Amino acid sequence: MDEALRPAAVDPPRGFFPARVDEKGRLKLPAAFQQYLNEIGEKRVFITTLDVATVRIYPNSLWKQNENFFDERSLTDPERSENIAFLADHYGADSEVDSQGRLLVPQELRRELNLENQPVWLNHYKGRINLYGKEEYDRRMQRARANAPADLRELEKMGLR
Repeated sequence: MDEALRPAAVDPPRGFFPARVDEKGRLKLPAAFQQYLNEIGEKRVFITTLDVATVRIYPNSLWKQNENFFDERSLTDPERSENIAFLADHYGADSEVDSQGRLLVPQELRRELNLENQPVWLNHYKGRINLYGKEEYDRRMQRARANAPADLRELEKMGLR
């Protein structure tokens, strides 16, 4: 494709954004994430978990890449691929951003991760939107803070500025 015709890369949101899953299981996306999904041309997403700790909100085009990945890996690592794909299908569902910028989080997923009518935090990572409930967010923050000095020294040795 000609460089002049190639669409400009879209910058994803940076940082964490607080949000809430309401009593009906709807997640009101912060404006930055609504804008991001609009700019990449994705209104439909697949919402799931792969680790039974965090929610992953995948633009459909990215989730299709993961489905292809599972298909390819089923030949070389069938048990692992099948296990993770099984979890994704069990907890996951398709959703569409409504006119008010909301997504419906699958009922079993929000119950399993204690997300109903609770504060959550969102960030962008590797093309997906991660959603952390309070317990998981606090656990990760504690781990990150405890390891920060050593982790930073090592990463600076590797070139982090």
